[in-house]
Amino acid sequence: MAFIGVLAFVAALLISVMIHEAGHYLTAKKFGMKVTEFFVGFGKKIWSTQRGETEFGIKAVPAGGYCRISGMTPREELSPKDSHRAFVKAGVGQRLIVLGAGSFLHFVIGFVLLLTLFLSVGVTSVTSTVETVSECIPNSTNQVCSAKSAPSPAKSVGILPGDKIVAVNGKTYSEWVDVIAIIRASAGKQIQLTIERNGSPIELAITPATRDLNGKSVGVLGVVNTVGTITYSPVVATSKAVKYTGEILKNSMTSLFTLPAKIPDLVRQTFTGEKRDAEGLVGVVGVARVSGETAGTDVLTLREKVATFILIIASLNLFVGMFNLLPLLPLDGGHMAVAVADGVRNFLARRRGLIKPAPFDVERLAPITMVVFIFMATLSLLLLTADIFNPIRLNF
Repeated sequence: MAFIGVLAFVAALLISVMIHEAGHYLTAKKFGMKVTEFFVGFGKKIWSTQRGETEFGIKAVPAGGYCRISGMTPREELSPKDSHRAFVKAGVGQRLIVLGAGSFLHFVIGFVLLLTLFLSVGVTSVTSTVETVSECIPNSTNQVCSAKSAPSPAKSVGILPGDKIVAVNGKTYSEWVDVIAIIRASAGKQIQLTIERNGSPIELAITPATRDLNGKSVGVLGVVNTVGTITYSPVVATSKAVKYTGEILKNSMTSLFTLPAKIPDLVRQTFTGEKRDAEGLVGVVGVARVSGETAGTDVLTLREKVATFILIIASLNLFVGMFNLLPLLPLDGGHMAVAVADGVRNFLARRRGLIKPAPFDVERLAPITMVVFIFMATLSLLLLTADIFNPIRLNF
């Protein structure tokens, strides 16, 4: 089962790469650019087929992919009939769309996966259905109920296991955590509960008891609710997908800014055997291992495994999309920065009444590109070593 999880992760990763490159391919073709190659993987060619002017194929190392667009630099020589189709000859806006299309589709993939998760697969959460009703409300966690104890508010008003709390003070809530917030804020204050029992609604007036929680008085009913898989309506699922997409992107941005500070910890954990930080850096191999462990555990149900896998792939796509927009060559974000610089140069030339300057030659930035490439390759090698010899373990 663990092998299936790793295989599923690799397949999902390659599909994401294909969609990313398809974004570049389709937008480049839309603007009349010439695309000569579309490959998944690197290294030795395994298979390919020619479709029009583009060769599509698969290469031996499944570690990414590429879409080769003609004329990415002014130095590239094209035939006279294709010279006008060079990438650098396109408008700045078109170049930005082509370059940003890959990351945009990563964001779309992440959002669609999260929407699928909330809409159909579901997430494990506390539900609004009562599992047990407490006999009393102890003042502390080590206190037990006795004949002298006051009954819990839920028991007093007749709430039974199996009852579903559908509304508080006439208002429905999609999340039980929101109901808990109302109850905790209502210590000693009467509230109106609408419960569903055997398909029929029942109105109950109940006053939550007061209990000390970390030095703060909160209201409690005296019920323990069931834990189950919850799906949402299309409107709520869309809202939650938007919210979680934004949160993951925000966390991805934070991770990218703090990445340099985490490298010393990764080095120490890799070579001293110190336990890996679950919130630290992890590579593709590490994520694949986590996917395998998730698929192989007996702790989770099949539905929970699918939900976890979807969340992993969604988060990975959103992170990769954000990472790829960093203004560093050879990333797409680096090329976008060059295109923006060209746009600024063109604007200044027009303001001064000068002719349009030639596109900036990214090959002049080759030393900087090489430094970034070496850093990324070194970090990838370090992550690979850490993921193999001191992997992150899940506490199932």
